[in-house]
Amino acid sequence: MNKQFQLGDVVQMKKQHPCGGNAWEIIRMGMDIRIKCETCGRSVLMPRVQFEKDMRKVIPKRENN
Repeated sequence: MNKQFQLGDVVQMKKQHPCGGNAWEIIRMGMDIRIKCETCGRSVLMPRVQFEKDMRKVIPKRENN
């Protein structure tokens, strides 16, 4: 199963960040993926294979009217 995600998407991971945040923004893509915690701003770099394994879902973007 191939998961669909792109730069700028906000995703939910299997494990919660120690700060309590559960939403992560994708800020770099390549062989490695860098994600930034939406709650505290810390970033994590991980191999793409590990990211795809640990990602639960892409959180839909809210449209502002």
